[in-house]
Amino acid sequence: MPVPILDENRSNECRAQPEKSGLDRWDEVWDGVLVVPPMPNNEHQQLVQKLGYVFHSVVDWERGDQAMPGANVSDQLTEWKGNYRCPDSVVHLAGEIARDMGSHWYMSPDFLVEIISPGEDPLKKFDFYAKVKTRELLIVERDPWAVELFQLHRGKLRSAGCSTLPKPTTIASTVLPLTFTLQKGKPRPTILVAHTATGQTWTV
Repeated sequence: MPVPILDENRSNECRAQPEKSGLDRWDEVWDGVLVVPPMPNNEHQQLVQKLGYVFHSVVDWERGDQAMPGANVSDQLTEWKGNYRCPDSVVHLAGEIARDMGSHWYMSPDFLVEIISPGEDPLKKFDFYAKVKTRELLIVERDPWAVELFQLHRGKLRSAGCSTLPKPTTIASTVLPLTFTLQKGKPRPTILVAHTATGQTWTV
């Protein structure tokens, strides 16, 4: 199986210890090709945790909604390991098309987050996410900082708004009762998340 490795340090580790435990937990397979992404740093993981807390707070768990920090998403019902992606955060609303197969989601949960690390190109995943009918995809760029929301429209994921430091536009989800606004902060910019019904806010 071909293996593109996008992180130089990870490449060296794989050459030195190809079976090192735990290194592969962020790997993906794109149509039979193993893709090894850059390892997430602490900032990346903090963003995942804080966004996950917000999503956990707004979904209806009693109805059967789910929110989780990362999951395998595939277009295959059973032989899923031949083609899957691993978004950083997922939200599934009860009654929608995605199916929880235990090991993976067959078709896409309703809302996904991708936090971009150096060397990653999120656009390369868009065709797959559109194919599995991702309703909304939130991209968090960190060089330079930007938050952009994409929505599925006529089979394509199209931008519904972008928030940057020069232009901190507030962008609204149609899947979740949330808005997102990038704002200045220290030591890094932060994302102001607001509940559209209650007015509650979180700083991510």
